[in-house]
Amino acid sequence: MVRILGFLIGLGFVVVAGVSLGFGVWTYVTTEQTETVEHEFHLEPMAIDYSFEGPFGSYDRRQLQRGFQVYREVCAACHGLNLVAFRNLHDLGYNEAEIRAIADQWPIQVPSVHPDTGEAATRKAIPADRFPSPYPNETAARAANNNALPPDLSLIVKARHGGAHYVESLLMGYRDPATYRNEEGEALPAANRPGQGLHFNPYFLNLNIAMPPPITASGQVGYSDGTSATPRQMAHDVSAFLAWAADPNLERRKAWGWTVLAFLLFATILAYLAYRNVWATAKRGVRVTGPLDPENIAKREAAEREAGIEG
Repeated sequence: MVRILGFLIGLGFVVVAGVSLGFGVWTYVTTEQTETVEHEFHLEPMAIDYSFEGPFGSYDRRQLQRGFQVYREVCAACHGLNLVAFRNLHDLGYNEAEIRAIADQWPIQVPSVHPDTGEAATRKAIPADRFPSPYPNETAARAANNNALPPDLSLIVKARHGGAHYVESLLMGYRDPATYRNEEGEALPAANRPGQGLHFNPYFLNLNIAMPPPITASGQVGYSDGTSATPRQMAHDVSAFLAWAADPNLERRKAWGWTVLAFLLFATILAYLAYRNVWATAKRGVRVTGPLDPENIAKREAAEREAGIEG
């Protein structure tokens, strides 16, 4: 009885699952698939070349320094870099004195505690500190940005599909919603145009972003190495810098990867040569089995004689 009851319960589960699957497939096949306005007007990140891409890629230190300058003068007013410390700038080519000066002159001070009163206070940054957030908390950040929360940029390249390509495309992707046309030549519907405090950007997932265009004109940042600070160049440099911030060990990891591959190749060749050396003098013996085996032939003939069968 218990077995019958268990079988019926199991059968009921199978029937319900089959009906659910069949209904889902039928609904998917018969329902017309309509794309939303966001799908029709959204653009994938642009294809951009970066020096750090590919198996042999590496960071361009001069480009990273320019990108850091763009972050410091343009992005740091709203976006933090909470997982990167000032001392990490050594990887960009800054020396100890330069890092100390950058930390000491950083416009946003680090939260601290007054040693005498124990009350909350702030102090100048030191190389061991991480880049401080421009806002004390989320409430203050939203209050200063029309209820939008500026994301921390430490891992933004890892957190967005397309990585640095997405960041650069977004920075350069602001368009006029009144004149913009998608790939089919269609105009953006009035209902989907940005409202107050929003800006149209087809590279942003829902098309309308709260961040105003951060890079607006050539020369917005004065590069100390003489590079022409065009909007495209600034967007390219700060995207590379944020890629480094999200993955500072990229070059080390690639170097170790090639080292491991070389070791495995050497070990494989060594193992093959050892195999050939150990078994070079060994003769391969093949044991005859089956009906032609002399032992089996003798047994078969003895059985035939015993049974009176003449060959």
